[in-house]
Amino acid sequence: MTGYLVIFILVMAVSVYAILKLHQFNAGTRHILSIDNRILDYEKKLTDSILSQVRYERKYVITKDSALYDQFLSAKEGFNKYFAEALLIADTPPKRDTLDKIKVYYGRYQSLTDEEVDLIRKNHHYPKKWYEQEKEKAADGILEELENLEAYSRKDIDDRMKMLGEAGSSARKFAITISIIAIILVIATSFYTTRSITQPLKMLRAKTKEISKGVFNSDLAIPSPPEVSELARAFNSMCSKLKEVDKLKSDFFSIMSHELRTPLTSIKEGTALLREGVGGAITEMQKRLLTIIAEESYRLIDLVSSLLDLSKMEAGMMTYTFEQASLPPLIDKVIMEIGPLVEAKRITVGAKINEPLPLIKMDSERILQALRNLIGNAVKFTPDGGRVGVSTMSVNQEVQVSVTDTGPGIQAENLTTIFDKFQQAAPAGSYQSKGTGLGLAIVKHIITSHGGKIWAESEPGRGSTFIFMLPV
Repeated sequence: MTGYLVIFILVMAVSVYAILKLHQFNAGTRHILSIDNRILDYEKKLTDSILSQVRYERKYVITKDSALYDQFLSAKEGFNKYFAEALLIADTPPKRDTLDKIKVYYGRYQSLTDEEVDLIRKNHHYPKKWYEQEKEKAADGILEELENLEAYSRKDIDDRMKMLGEAGSSARKFAITISIIAIILVIATSFYTTRSITQPLKMLRAKTKEISKGVFNSDLAIPSPPEVSELARAFNSMCSKLKEVDKLKSDFFSIMSHELRTPLTSIKEGTALLREGVGGAITEMQKRLLTIIAEESYRLIDLVSSLLDLSKMEAGMMTYTFEQASLPPLIDKVIMEIGPLVEAKRITVGAKINEPLPLIKMDSERILQALRNLIGNAVKFTPDGGRVGVSTMSVNQEVQVSVTDTGPGIQAENLTTIFDKFQQAAPAGSYQSKGTGLGLAIVKHIITSHGGKIWAESEPGRGSTFIFMLPV
Protein backbone atom coordinates (compact mmCIF):
# COMPACT_ATOMS: atom_id res chain seq x y z
CA MET A 1 0.00 0.00 0.00
CA THR A 2 2.88 2.36 0.75
CA GLY A 3 4.43 1.70 -2.63
CA TYR A 4 1.17 2.27 -4.47
CA LEU A 5 0.54 5.42 -2.38
CA VAL A 6 3.92 6.85 -3.41
CA ILE A 7 3.14 6.06 -7.05
CA PHE A 8 -0.26 7.72 -6.67
CA ILE A 9 1.35 10.85 -5.19
CA LEU A 10 3.84 11.01 -8.07
CA VAL A 11 1.08 10.64 -10.63
CA MET A 12 -0.94 13.35 -8.90
CA ALA A 13 2.11 15.61 -8.81
CA VAL A 14 2.59 15.18 -12.55
CA SER A 15 -1.11 15.86 -13.09
CA VAL A 16 -1.09 19.04 -10.97
CA TYR A 17 2.11 20.25 -12.65
CA ALA A 18 0.58 19.56 -16.06
CA ILE A 19 -2.58 21.47 -15.10
CA LEU A 20 -0.50 24.47 -13.98
CA LYS A 21 1.51 24.42 -17.19
CA LEU A 22 -1.65 24.14 -19.25
CA HIS A 23 -3.04 27.13 -17.37
CA GLN A 24 0.15 29.03 -18.18
CA PHE A 25 -0.15 28.04 -21.84
CA ASN A 26 -3.78 29.14 -21.90
CA ALA A 27 -2.93 32.47 -20.24
CA GLY A 28 -0.13 33.12 -22.72
CA THR A 29 -2.31 32.17 -25.66
CA ARG A 30 -5.18 34.34 -24.44
CA HIS A 31 -2.81 37.30 -23.99
CA ILE A 32 -1.50 36.92 -27.53
CA LEU A 33 -5.02 36.68 -28.95
CA SER A 34 -6.64 39.39 -26.82
CA ILE A 35 -3.77 41.96 -26.70
CA ASP A 36 -0.96 41.54 -29.21
CA ASN A 37 -3.05 40.33 -32.16
CA ARG A 38 -5.65 43.04 -31.53
CA ILE A 39 -2.97 45.75 -31.39
CA LEU A 40 -1.61 44.49 -34.72
CA ASP A 41 -5.13 44.65 -36.11
CA TYR A 42 -5.61 48.20 -34.79
CA GLU A 43 -2.23 49.19 -36.23
CA LYS A 44 -3.37 48.09 -39.67
CA LYS A 45 -6.69 49.92 -39.34
CA LEU A 46 -4.98 53.11 -38.09
CA THR A 47 -2.56 52.97 -41.01
CA ASP A 48 -5.41 52.57 -43.50
CA SER A 49 -7.33 55.39 -41.79
CA ILE A 50 -4.49 57.94 -41.80
CA LEU A 51 -3.71 57.16 -45.45
CA SER A 52 -7.39 57.64 -46.30
CA GLN A 53 -7.43 60.98 -44.48
CA VAL A 54 -4.33 62.17 -46.33
CA ARG A 55 -5.85 61.15 -49.65
CA TYR A 56 -9.23 62.81 -49.03
CA GLU A 57 -7.82 66.10 -47.67
CA ARG A 58 -5.44 66.43 -50.59
CA LYS A 59 -8.27 65.90 -53.03
CA TYR A 60 -10.39 68.41 -51.11
CA VAL A 61 -7.61 71.04 -51.26
CA ILE A 62 -7.55 70.63 -55.03
CA THR A 63 -11.25 70.28 -55.84
CA LYS A 64 -12.90 72.07 -52.89
CA ASP A 65 -15.55 69.27 -52.97
CA SER A 66 -17.47 69.08 -49.66
CA ALA A 67 -18.19 65.33 -50.18
CA LEU A 68 -14.47 64.62 -50.04
CA TYR A 69 -14.21 66.58 -46.78
CA ASP A 70 -17.08 64.55 -45.35
CA GLN A 71 -15.21 61.34 -46.22
CA PHE A 72 -12.14 62.85 -44.54
CA LEU A 73 -14.17 63.44 -41.37
CA SER A 74 -15.52 59.87 -41.50
CA ALA A 75 -11.96 58.46 -41.73
CA LYS A 76 -10.98 60.81 -38.88
CA GLU A 77 -13.79 59.42 -36.72
CA GLY A 78 -12.63 55.84 -37.41
CA PHE A 79 -9.05 56.79 -36.58
CA ASN A 80 -10.04 58.26 -33.21
CA LYS A 81 -12.12 55.17 -32.38
CA TYR A 82 -9.37 52.68 -33.21
CA PHE A 83 -6.76 54.81 -31.44
CA ALA A 84 -8.83 54.93 -28.24
CA GLU A 85 -9.30 51.15 -28.26
CA ALA A 86 -5.59 50.51 -28.92
CA LEU A 87 -4.62 52.90 -26.12
CA LEU A 88 -7.00 51.05 -23.78
CA ILE A 89 -5.34 47.61 -24.28
CA ALA A 90 -1.70 48.74 -24.60
CA ASP A 91 0.10 46.58 -22.01
CA THR A 92 3.76 47.73 -22.12
CA PRO A 93 5.44 51.15 -21.68
CA PRO A 94 6.98 51.15 -25.20
CA LYS A 95 3.56 50.61 -26.74
CA ARG A 96 2.00 53.37 -24.64
CA ASP A 97 4.88 55.77 -25.43
CA THR A 98 4.47 55.03 -29.13
CA LEU A 99 0.75 55.71 -28.95
CA ASP A 100 1.44 59.01 -27.12
CA LYS A 101 3.77 60.07 -29.95
CA ILE A 102 1.14 59.09 -32.50
CA LYS A 103 -1.33 61.27 -30.60
CA VAL A 104 1.01 64.26 -30.78
CA TYR A 105 1.71 63.80 -34.50
CA TYR A 106 -1.97 63.27 -35.22
CA GLY A 107 -2.90 66.40 -33.26
CA ARG A 108 -0.38 68.37 -35.32
CA TYR A 109 -1.80 66.90 -38.56
CA GLN A 110 -5.39 67.70 -37.60
CA SER A 111 -4.50 71.23 -36.53
CA LEU A 112 -2.78 71.96 -39.85
CA THR A 113 -5.66 70.43 -41.80
CA ASP A 114 -8.28 72.44 -39.93
CA GLU A 115 -6.34 75.69 -40.47
CA GLU A 116 -5.96 74.99 -44.18
CA VAL A 117 -9.65 74.10 -44.59
CA ASP A 118 -10.64 77.31 -42.79
CA LEU A 119 -8.40 79.39 -45.05
CA ILE A 120 -9.81 77.69 -48.14
CA ARG A 121 -13.39 78.33 -47.09
CA LYS A 122 -12.63 82.03 -46.39
CA ASN A 123 -10.88 82.21 -49.75
CA HIS A 124 -7.75 83.66 -48.17
CA HIS A 125 -4.35 83.41 -49.74
CA TYR A 126 -1.98 81.11 -47.73
CA PRO A 127 1.33 79.22 -48.19
CA LYS A 128 0.05 75.94 -49.61
CA LYS A 129 3.52 74.46 -50.05
CA TRP A 130 4.35 74.96 -46.40
CA TYR A 131 1.08 73.41 -45.20
CA GLU A 132 1.60 70.43 -47.50
CA GLN A 133 5.11 69.81 -46.20
CA GLU A 134 4.11 70.12 -42.55
CA LYS A 135 1.12 67.78 -42.96
CA GLU A 136 3.34 65.28 -44.76
CA LYS A 137 5.85 65.40 -41.89
CA ALA A 138 3.07 64.74 -39.36
CA ALA A 139 1.63 61.89 -41.44
CA ASP A 140 5.07 60.32 -41.90
CA GLY A 141 5.61 60.55 -38.12
CA ILE A 142 2.32 58.78 -37.53
CA LEU A 143 3.19 56.01 -40.00
CA GLU A 144 6.67 55.60 -38.53
CA GLU A 145 5.30 55.25 -35.00
CA LEU A 146 2.67 52.79 -36.22
CA GLU A 147 5.50 50.68 -37.65
CA ASN A 148 7.21 50.86 -34.27
CA LEU A 149 3.98 49.79 -32.60
CA GLU A 150 3.80 46.77 -34.93
CA ALA A 151 7.45 45.90 -34.18
CA TYR A 152 6.85 46.07 -30.40
CA SER A 153 3.78 43.86 -30.71
CA ARG A 154 5.54 41.26 -32.82
CA LYS A 155 8.50 41.23 -30.44
CA ASP A 156 6.13 40.66 -27.51
CA ILE A 157 4.52 37.76 -29.41
CA ASP A 158 7.93 36.22 -30.15
CA ASP A 159 9.05 36.61 -26.52
CA ARG A 160 5.84 35.10 -25.24
CA MET A 161 6.06 32.15 -27.66
CA LYS A 162 9.67 31.57 -26.63
CA MET A 163 8.61 31.60 -22.96
CA LEU A 164 5.83 29.09 -23.69
CA GLY A 165 8.31 26.86 -25.55
CA GLU A 166 10.73 26.91 -22.61
CA ALA A 167 7.85 26.15 -20.24
CA GLY A 168 6.79 23.22 -22.42
CA SER A 169 10.34 21.89 -22.53
CA SER A 170 10.70 22.06 -18.75
CA ALA A 171 7.29 20.42 -18.31
CA ARG A 172 8.31 17.63 -20.65
CA LYS A 173 11.57 17.03 -18.76
CA PHE A 174 9.74 17.05 -15.44
CA ALA A 175 7.10 14.62 -16.69
CA ILE A 176 9.73 12.25 -18.12
CA THR A 177 11.70 12.29 -14.87
CA ILE A 178 8.65 11.63 -12.71
CA SER A 179 7.45 8.93 -15.13
CA ILE A 180 10.80 7.12 -14.95
CA ILE A 181 10.70 7.25 -11.16
CA ALA A 182 7.10 5.99 -11.19
CA ILE A 183 7.98 3.14 -13.55
CA ILE A 184 10.87 2.07 -11.33
CA LEU A 185 8.60 2.14 -8.29
CA VAL A 186 5.89 0.23 -10.14
CA ILE A 187 8.37 -2.47 -11.16
CA ALA A 188 9.81 -2.73 -7.66
CA THR A 189 6.40 -2.80 -6.01
CA SER A 190 5.02 -5.29 -8.51
CA PHE A 191 8.04 -7.56 -8.06
CA TYR A 192 7.70 -7.41 -4.29
CA THR A 193 3.94 -7.98 -4.23
CA THR A 194 3.84 -10.72 -6.89
CA ARG A 195 6.83 -12.76 -5.78
CA SER A 196 4.92 -14.11 -2.79
CA ILE A 197 2.22 -15.25 -5.23
CA THR A 198 4.28 -16.54 -8.16
CA GLN A 199 6.35 -18.91 -6.06
CA PRO A 200 3.29 -20.74 -4.65
CA LEU A 201 1.76 -20.77 -8.14
CA LYS A 202 4.85 -22.51 -9.49
CA MET A 203 4.40 -25.18 -6.84
CA LEU A 204 0.72 -25.46 -7.74
CA ARG A 205 1.62 -25.80 -11.41
CA ALA A 206 4.10 -28.58 -10.65
CA LYS A 207 1.45 -30.34 -8.59
CA THR A 208 -1.05 -29.96 -11.43
CA LYS A 209 1.39 -31.68 -13.79
CA GLU A 210 1.61 -34.57 -11.33
CA ILE A 211 -2.18 -34.80 -11.27
CA SER A 212 -2.29 -34.83 -15.08
CA LYS A 213 0.00 -37.88 -14.94
CA GLY A 214 -2.34 -39.65 -12.52
CA VAL A 215 -0.47 -38.89 -9.28
CA PHE A 216 -3.03 -37.73 -6.70
CA ASN A 217 -0.91 -37.40 -3.54
CA SER A 218 -2.37 -34.75 -1.21
CA ASP A 219 0.98 -33.53 0.15
CA LEU A 220 1.07 -29.95 -1.10
CA ALA A 221 2.46 -27.57 1.57
CA ILE A 222 2.99 -23.90 0.66
CA PRO A 223 4.39 -21.25 3.04
CA SER A 224 2.50 -18.24 1.72
CA PRO A 225 -0.17 -15.62 2.52
CA PRO A 226 -3.43 -16.96 4.04
CA GLU A 227 -5.36 -16.80 0.76
CA VAL A 228 -2.84 -18.99 -1.07
CA SER A 229 -2.54 -21.35 1.90
CA GLU A 230 -6.30 -21.83 1.78
CA LEU A 231 -6.00 -22.60 -1.91
CA ALA A 232 -3.33 -25.22 -1.12
CA ARG A 233 -5.66 -26.88 1.40
CA ALA A 234 -8.46 -26.93 -1.19
CA PHE A 235 -5.98 -28.38 -3.68
CA ASN A 236 -5.05 -31.18 -1.28
CA SER A 237 -8.74 -31.88 -0.69
CA MET A 238 -9.27 -32.05 -4.45
CA CYS A 239 -6.40 -34.54 -4.76
CA SER A 240 -8.04 -36.77 -2.15
CA LYS A 241 -11.34 -36.64 -4.01
CA LEU A 242 -9.63 -37.36 -7.33
CA LYS A 243 -7.94 -40.37 -5.80
CA GLU A 244 -11.33 -41.67 -4.71
CA VAL A 245 -12.82 -40.98 -8.15
CA ASP A 246 -9.87 -42.71 -9.80
CA LYS A 247 -10.49 -45.78 -7.67
CA LEU A 248 -14.19 -45.70 -8.57
CA LYS A 249 -13.32 -45.51 -12.26
CA SER A 250 -10.94 -48.43 -11.95
CA ASP A 251 -13.64 -50.45 -10.22
CA PHE A 252 -16.12 -49.43 -12.91
CA PHE A 253 -13.78 -50.59 -15.69
CA SER A 254 -13.31 -53.91 -13.95
CA ILE A 255 -17.05 -54.46 -13.52
CA MET A 256 -17.80 -53.49 -17.12
CA SER A 257 -15.06 -55.76 -18.44
CA HIS A 258 -16.00 -58.85 -16.46
CA GLU A 259 -19.67 -58.46 -15.61
CA LEU A 260 -20.95 -57.19 -18.95
CA ARG A 261 -18.60 -58.17 -21.75
CA THR A 262 -18.27 -61.84 -20.67
CA PRO A 263 -22.02 -62.63 -20.50
CA LEU A 264 -22.65 -60.74 -23.73
CA THR A 265 -19.99 -62.81 -25.46
CA SER A 266 -21.59 -65.98 -24.09
CA ILE A 267 -24.98 -64.85 -25.41
CA LYS A 268 -23.44 -64.16 -28.81
CA GLU A 269 -21.71 -67.55 -29.00
CA GLY A 270 -24.78 -69.43 -27.72
CA THR A 271 -26.98 -67.74 -30.27
CA ALA A 272 -24.57 -68.69 -33.04
CA LEU A 273 -24.61 -72.34 -31.92
CA LEU A 274 -28.42 -72.42 -31.81
CA ARG A 275 -28.61 -70.95 -35.30
CA GLU A 276 -26.29 -73.69 -36.52
CA GLY A 277 -28.66 -76.36 -35.11
CA VAL A 278 -26.36 -77.64 -32.35
CA GLY A 279 -29.26 -77.84 -29.89
CA GLY A 280 -31.60 -79.46 -32.36
CA ALA A 281 -33.65 -78.41 -35.34
CA ILE A 282 -35.23 -74.95 -35.20
CA THR A 283 -38.02 -73.34 -37.19
CA GLU A 284 -37.67 -70.39 -39.56
CA MET A 285 -39.33 -68.14 -36.98
CA GLN A 286 -36.79 -69.21 -34.38
CA LYS A 287 -33.94 -68.53 -36.83
CA ARG A 288 -35.22 -64.98 -37.39
CA LEU A 289 -35.48 -64.40 -33.65
CA LEU A 290 -31.98 -65.78 -33.07
CA THR A 291 -30.66 -63.54 -35.84
CA ILE A 292 -32.20 -60.49 -34.14
CA ILE A 293 -30.71 -61.58 -30.78
CA ALA A 294 -27.28 -61.99 -32.38
CA GLU A 295 -27.40 -58.56 -34.00
CA GLU A 296 -28.47 -56.90 -30.76
CA SER A 297 -25.70 -58.78 -28.91
CA TYR A 298 -23.15 -57.38 -31.37
CA ARG A 299 -24.58 -53.88 -30.80
CA LEU A 300 -24.37 -54.24 -27.03
CA ILE A 301 -20.79 -55.53 -27.22
CA ASP A 302 -19.83 -52.57 -29.46
CA LEU A 303 -21.59 -50.17 -27.07
CA VAL A 304 -19.76 -51.60 -24.05
CA SER A 305 -16.42 -51.42 -25.88
CA SER A 306 -17.09 -47.84 -26.97
CA LEU A 307 -18.10 -46.82 -23.45
CA LEU A 308 -14.97 -48.41 -22.01
CA ASP A 309 -12.73 -46.68 -24.57
CA LEU A 310 -14.42 -43.29 -24.11
CA SER A 311 -14.31 -43.55 -20.30
CA LYS A 312 -10.61 -44.34 -20.41
CA MET A 313 -9.97 -41.43 -22.78
CA GLU A 314 -11.91 -38.97 -20.62
CA ALA A 315 -10.08 -40.18 -17.53
CA GLY A 316 -6.72 -39.85 -19.28
CA MET A 317 -6.05 -43.54 -18.78
CA MET A 318 -6.01 -44.64 -22.42
CA THR A 319 -2.62 -46.04 -23.40
CA TYR A 320 -1.13 -44.88 -26.69
CA THR A 321 1.87 -46.39 -28.47
CA PHE A 322 3.35 -43.71 -30.70
CA GLU A 323 5.64 -44.58 -33.59
CA GLN A 324 6.48 -43.20 -37.03
CA ALA A 325 3.98 -44.61 -39.52
CA SER A 326 2.39 -43.85 -42.87
CA LEU A 327 -1.25 -42.79 -43.11
CA PRO A 328 -2.34 -43.95 -46.64
CA PRO A 329 -2.11 -47.73 -45.84
CA LEU A 330 -4.53 -47.20 -42.93
CA ILE A 331 -7.00 -45.44 -45.23
CA ASP A 332 -6.75 -48.25 -47.80
CA LYS A 333 -7.33 -50.84 -45.08
CA VAL A 334 -10.52 -49.15 -43.84
CA ILE A 335 -11.89 -48.81 -47.40
CA MET A 336 -11.23 -52.48 -47.98
CA GLU A 337 -12.97 -53.45 -44.69
CA ILE A 338 -16.19 -51.63 -45.55
CA GLY A 339 -16.24 -53.07 -49.08
CA PRO A 340 -19.29 -55.34 -48.56
CA LEU A 341 -21.42 -52.48 -47.16
CA VAL A 342 -20.29 -50.21 -50.00
CA GLU A 343 -21.26 -52.81 -52.62
CA ALA A 344 -24.62 -53.43 -50.94
CA LYS A 345 -25.51 -49.73 -51.08
CA ARG A 346 -23.87 -49.23 -54.53
CA ILE A 347 -21.77 -46.40 -53.11
CA THR A 348 -18.61 -45.11 -54.80
CA VAL A 349 -15.69 -44.75 -52.37
CA GLY A 350 -12.40 -43.24 -53.50
CA ALA A 351 -9.16 -42.11 -51.87
CA LYS A 352 -7.11 -39.19 -53.22
CA ILE A 353 -3.54 -38.84 -51.97
CA ASN A 354 -2.42 -35.47 -53.39
CA GLU A 355 1.31 -35.92 -52.77
CA PRO A 356 3.76 -38.16 -50.94
CA LEU A 357 2.91 -37.67 -47.27
CA PRO A 358 5.53 -37.54 -44.52
CA LEU A 359 5.56 -40.12 -41.77
CA ILE A 360 3.47 -39.25 -38.71
CA LYS A 361 4.20 -40.04 -35.08
CA MET A 362 0.99 -41.82 -34.13
CA ASP A 363 -0.70 -44.81 -32.58
CA SER A 364 -1.70 -46.68 -35.72
CA GLU A 365 -4.46 -48.71 -34.05
CA ARG A 366 -6.14 -45.63 -32.59
CA ILE A 367 -5.89 -43.66 -35.85
CA LEU A 368 -7.29 -46.72 -37.62
CA GLN A 369 -10.18 -46.67 -35.12
CA ALA A 370 -10.79 -42.96 -35.88
CA LEU A 371 -10.74 -43.59 -39.64
CA ARG A 372 -13.18 -46.50 -39.26
CA ASN A 373 -15.61 -44.28 -37.39
CA LEU A 374 -15.37 -41.37 -39.84
CA ILE A 375 -15.47 -43.37 -43.08
CA GLY A 376 -18.06 -45.74 -41.61
CA ASN A 377 -20.30 -42.81 -40.68
CA ALA A 378 -19.90 -41.35 -44.19
CA VAL A 379 -20.98 -44.64 -45.78
CA LYS A 380 -23.75 -45.15 -43.21
CA PHE A 381 -25.39 -41.76 -43.82
CA THR A 382 -24.88 -41.69 -47.61
CA PRO A 383 -27.93 -42.87 -49.57
CA ASP A 384 -27.74 -45.66 -52.13
CA GLY A 385 -25.81 -44.66 -55.22
CA GLY A 386 -23.97 -41.83 -53.43
CA ARG A 387 -20.26 -41.04 -53.16
CA VAL A 388 -17.74 -41.00 -50.35
CA GLY A 389 -14.31 -39.47 -50.81
CA VAL A 390 -11.17 -39.50 -48.66
CA SER A 391 -8.39 -37.02 -49.48
CA THR A 392 -5.08 -36.11 -47.85
CA MET A 393 -2.54 -33.31 -48.21
CA SER A 394 0.39 -31.70 -46.39
CA VAL A 395 -0.30 -28.26 -44.87
CA ASN A 396 2.41 -26.40 -42.91
CA GLN A 397 4.12 -29.35 -41.19
CA GLU A 398 0.75 -31.06 -40.72
CA VAL A 399 -1.18 -33.75 -42.59
CA GLN A 400 -4.81 -32.97 -43.36
CA VAL A 401 -7.36 -35.74 -43.93
CA SER A 402 -10.86 -34.99 -45.29
CA VAL A 403 -13.78 -37.43 -45.42
CA THR A 404 -16.59 -36.19 -47.69
CA ASP A 405 -20.01 -37.74 -48.32
CA THR A 406 -23.15 -36.93 -50.32
CA GLY A 407 -25.51 -37.53 -47.41
CA PRO A 408 -28.25 -35.27 -46.06
CA GLY A 409 -25.83 -32.86 -44.38
CA ILE A 410 -25.87 -31.37 -40.89
CA GLN A 411 -27.53 -28.26 -39.51
CA ALA A 412 -25.09 -25.41 -38.75
CA GLU A 413 -25.99 -25.33 -35.05
CA ASN A 414 -25.08 -29.04 -34.74
CA LEU A 415 -21.61 -28.86 -36.30
CA THR A 416 -19.92 -28.58 -32.90
CA THR A 417 -22.28 -30.63 -30.72
CA ILE A 418 -21.94 -33.74 -32.89
CA PHE A 419 -18.56 -34.36 -31.23
CA ASP A 420 -20.24 -34.68 -27.83
CA LYS A 421 -21.29 -37.97 -26.32
CA PHE A 422 -24.57 -39.49 -27.48
CA GLN A 423 -25.04 -36.91 -30.27
CA GLN A 424 -26.11 -38.13 -33.72
CA ALA A 425 -24.65 -36.56 -36.86
CA ALA A 426 -27.69 -37.16 -39.10
CA PRO A 427 -30.70 -34.84 -38.81
CA ALA A 428 -34.10 -36.26 -38.10
CA GLY A 429 -35.98 -37.66 -41.07
CA SER A 430 -32.85 -38.27 -43.17
CA TYR A 431 -31.21 -41.46 -44.28
CA GLN A 432 -30.08 -42.54 -40.89
CA SER A 433 -28.79 -45.65 -39.25
CA LYS A 434 -29.05 -46.13 -35.55
CA GLY A 435 -25.85 -45.74 -33.57
CA THR A 436 -24.59 -45.08 -30.06
CA GLY A 437 -23.55 -41.47 -30.63
CA LEU A 438 -20.09 -42.24 -29.23
CA GLY A 439 -18.09 -42.62 -32.44
CA LEU A 440 -17.34 -38.94 -33.11
CA ALA A 441 -16.61 -38.29 -29.42
CA ILE A 442 -14.02 -41.11 -29.53
CA VAL A 443 -12.57 -39.73 -32.78
CA LYS A 444 -12.15 -36.29 -31.23
CA HIS A 445 -10.34 -37.72 -28.18
CA ILE A 446 -8.01 -39.74 -30.41
CA ILE A 447 -7.14 -36.79 -32.67
CA THR A 448 -6.61 -34.33 -29.79
CA SER A 449 -4.46 -36.91 -27.96
CA HIS A 450 -2.21 -36.88 -31.03
CA GLY A 451 -1.92 -33.08 -30.82
CA GLY A 452 -4.29 -32.54 -33.75
CA LYS A 453 -7.68 -30.95 -34.30
CA ILE A 454 -10.94 -31.98 -35.98
CA TRP A 455 -13.99 -30.14 -37.26
CA ALA A 456 -16.95 -30.59 -39.60
CA GLU A 457 -18.22 -28.56 -42.56
CA SER A 458 -21.69 -29.12 -43.97
CA GLU A 459 -24.83 -27.66 -45.49
CA PRO A 460 -28.20 -29.40 -45.25
CA GLY A 461 -28.88 -31.31 -48.47
CA ARG A 462 -25.29 -30.98 -49.75
CA GLY A 463 -23.43 -33.61 -47.79
CA SER A 464 -20.80 -33.26 -45.06
CA THR A 465 -17.03 -33.08 -44.77
CA PHE A 466 -15.12 -34.13 -41.65
CA ILE A 467 -11.58 -32.80 -41.52
CA PHE A 468 -8.79 -33.57 -39.07
CA MET A 469 -5.14 -32.53 -38.99
CA LEU A 470 -2.21 -34.34 -37.38
CA PRO A 471 1.21 -32.80 -36.72
CA VAL A 472 4.19 -34.37 -38.47
